[in-house]
Amino acid sequence: MYLIIIGLILGLVLGAFLKVDIPPEYARYTAVAILGMLDSVFGAIRAQIEGKYDTVIFVSGLAFNMAMAVLIIYFGDKLNLDLYLAILIAFTIRIFLNLGIIRTTTIDHWRESKQKKSE
Repeated sequence: MYLIIIGLILGLVLGAFLKVDIPPEYARYTAVAILGMLDSVFGAIRAQIEGKYDTVIFVSGLAFNMAMAVLIIYFGDKLNLDLYLAILIAFTIRIFLNLGIIRTTTIDHWRESKQKKSE
């Protein structure tokens, strides 16, 4: 789990300081890729906290979700539909759901350990 957090922080720091120009026609794909990766990372953190983390599930889920998202965006572009918005909303909802579960699970673990110390 610590490698995931370190990788996320390192990626954010590198991304903040490197100047990378992304062509406007790829902006949709880039936004979905970033949110998809964040969704997978927060899902992995959640699974680790719950004791259910599996690297194969993490990697396959990341690859499958990204491939499906890109295909949906591609077909949306071909049909002149903004389907990328639906994907962005779905990933955003999942990110906040995972963050909420991470928060409540962490607080529950903290309360349990505090209660055990006081006994």
